[in-house]
Amino acid sequence: MILKRSFSVLAAILALSASGAANAQARGEGRAALVQKLADCRKLTDNTVRLACYDQTAEALDQAEAKGDIVVVDREQARKVRRQAFGFSLPSITLFEKGETQEALENVADTVTTARQNSMGQWVIELKDGGTWAQIDASELFKTPKAGMTAKIRKASMGSFLMTIDNQRAFRARRVE
Repeated sequence: MILKRSFSVLAAILALSASGAANAQARGEGRAALVQKLADCRKLTDNTVRLACYDQTAEALDQAEAKGDIVVVDREQARKVRRQAFGFSLPSITLFEKGETQEALENVADTVTTARQNSMGQWVIELKDGGTWAQIDASELFKTPKAGMTAKIRKASMGSFLMTIDNQRAFRARRVE
């Protein structure tokens, strides 16, 4: 279930990064063409022409969304996708970063759902949001991680991450699911 959810999140992110809307934003164009056309309808002074423009563009926008040519997400949906993808090495998708502080993009806190040690004695931690993180250093934890404990993950140097569980000493970790 968790693995399936992680793959579906990745698939959605990769699909968006390949979409025309994401590519337009990456090129600095700012908006999808249909959204810009809808905004341009406001400039029309004749009420009948303006209403016809809104109706025609809204219909085209609705059809494009139904076909998957354009994806509309609200801020909370974008925040959820960004949190679920935290720790994965993906192309930059600034679409999901609008309106977020730099700190929000570099730190995540979540609740541990399961914790176990792998064959090398390193911890594998599953979080409530569905992410699974594996310890990659030899640090020892003084308290055994358990369900319900708080895990905090922050970006560290050179693309690595540090995880702290219940305010213990941090250890290096990487996202595995």
